[in-house]
Parts: sequence; structure tokens; C-alpha cells
Amino acid sequence: MDTHATLIKLEGIAFGYPGGSPVLEDLSFTLSECDRIGIVAPNGSGKTTLLHIIMGLLTPSAGSLELFGRVMQNEKDFRDVRRKVGLLFQDADDQLFSPTVLEDVAFGPLNMGKSKDEAIALSRETLERLGLKGFEEKITFKLSGGEKRLVALATILAMQPQILLLDEPTAGLDQKTKKHLIEILSELDLAYILISHEFDFLRATTDHMYTMENGKILVDEKLHVHVHEHAHEVGAHPHKHE
Repeated sequence: MDTHATLIKLEGIAFGYPGGSPVLEDLSFTLSECDRIGIVAPNGSGKTTLLHIIMGLLTPSAGSLELFGRVMQNEKDFRDVRRKVGLLFQDADDQLFSPTVLEDVAFGPLNMGKSKDEAIALSRETLERLGLKGFEEKITFKLSGGEKRLVALATILAMQPQILLLDEPTAGLDQKTKKHLIEILSELDLAYILISHEFDFLRATTDHMYTMENGKILVDEKLHVHVHEHAHEVGAHPHKHE
């Protein structure tokens, strides 16, 4: 019997951008504690849109969204829970805005009410955890693409979220940094949704893999058999087969 609490629950979600075709249609999905979900699907299938809806950055035209057992109905609802959900944007430059690395990483903890000393200590600890000790005073915009990606992840982890939403976290990373990111994710005691086009990375970091088609999330068993040489069962996660 599964005793893990439900963290994210979407039912019948629909969304389309103005003047375009529907991106999501009647989409249902559940993320529970300890779930490590990978999503792989073609560009334009709605993966990033899905994460932005979960964060309240986009509003669906139909359906319901619950976070931590609470129905999200307005911006205030999202503000109350957003600090518990860390979103890593596809482009790290969208996430980093302070002059130095330490200022960027400390920004979240400070906004959550930590004292300056607490925020700095937490930021230094997070940077060291990610192999970024000594980066504190580096100028953010002068970092390499891979360094920016890891600093962006540090800004999220320093806020001590309960859920991670990772949108193409390996973008711009070399193989050494990808291996380091795999090690980081394997040590996290967090539920997460990870979007990636890299099957080997997903295989190393997730327990279940989904794909998206016709605006819905579904399990692609053929994909699993081909990529992993064995199929993962869906377990308790609701899904729909076409």
C-alpha cells in the first residue's frame, strides 16, 4: 500500500496560447513524495508549458491543480506554496540577475525571512554541495553556460524546496558536469519532474519515464524497452493510453 503523500495533482488540464492550437488537452498527472519522474517528448509537445502551469506562471483554460493537497485558484494560493517548489528554467539567464553568485543564491533565503547571516551560511553550504566552493564572489554574467546552470540550481536548492521542476537541466553542460549533476540529483531526498532529451541522463536520474502526445501525459512502454532494455511499470500514477 502506497503511503506517500500526493504533492502535485492535475486533472483535466487544458491550455493553449492565443491564436494557436491547444497545447494541453484533458491532461491528468500525479506526483507523490519520493517520485522521480522523467519526461521526454518532442519540442512543442507542452513540456515546459506543463511546468509553468504547475508554478502558476500560466493559467489553464480548464481543469484543476492541487499542490500539497490544496486547490490552486489564484495568485495568492501560488505565492503561499511557490517557495516549496523549485523551478529550474530552461535558460539559466532567466534565473540569475544579481551581480555576484553569492548574492544570487542568497536572494531566495533572504526573501523567505532568513537573517543575512543565515542566508549567507546556507548559500555557502549549497554552493559547496554543488562543487562551487570559491564561486561566491564571481560575477554571474561572466560564468560559463555550465557554471550558470549549476548556480541556477543552487539558487533553488538554497530555498530548501520540497519539489523540483527541472527543465532541460543538462543544456550547455559538458560530460563531466553532467556526471556531477547526476551525483547531485542522486543524493537529493526530493520528488522531482525532470524534462530532458537525453535518455542516458534520464535513465540515471529517474524512476519512471513519461512522454507527451496529443496534449496528454502517457507512459511509452516501447520507449522504455528500447532505451532501458526493460519496462517500468506505472504504479500508482494515473495516465491515459490513446
